[in-house]
Amino acid sequence: MIQRVQFEQWVPFAIDKVFLFFANPQNLPRIMPPETATHLAAVRLVSPPPSKGVADIDQLAGAGSEIVTSFRPLPFIPLRVEWIALITEFEWNHHFADIQKKGPFKRFQHRHEFSAEMRNGATGTIVRDLIEYDAGFGLLGDLAQKFFIATGLKQTFEYRQKMLDTLLS
Repeated sequence: MIQRVQFEQWVPFAIDKVFLFFANPQNLPRIMPPETATHLAAVRLVSPPPSKGVADIDQLAGAGSEIVTSFRPLPFIPLRVEWIALITEFEWNHHFADIQKKGPFKRFQHRHEFSAEMRNGATGTIVRDLIEYDAGFGLLGDLAQKFFIATGLKQTFEYRQKMLDTLLS
């Protein structure tokens, strides 16, 4: 069954800084909860189109990039899972999107959106994550969704929200 979830956070940093942070796959393990022991196994980058004032675009994941990670889906079990994400869309300071090419889900799409917003006189950025996924595996997948997946996604994004201000400073 297809599930849809959205997470949103405002951070007091300019959109170009926030976007660059998320577009660099080296930052991915830094925003994942430590108990997942997430690490980059391989990165095959396709640079995004040039953008005025942005150097080092060869370190960013443009459309066509593949990012291979390994993580522990359940902290109490030492099993590691490989995930290959393919970047399918990239628009500077607006959004990028990825799909699971290989991993634990039958289907997983993730769109990262960014928009500038002032709050209390401070310049900041809304970071919005739109996720659509299907666990697969019929009844077993439905049970995993109910007891592990939904909770795991929520905890992952709560961790990221706690850490983002520090990581961007």
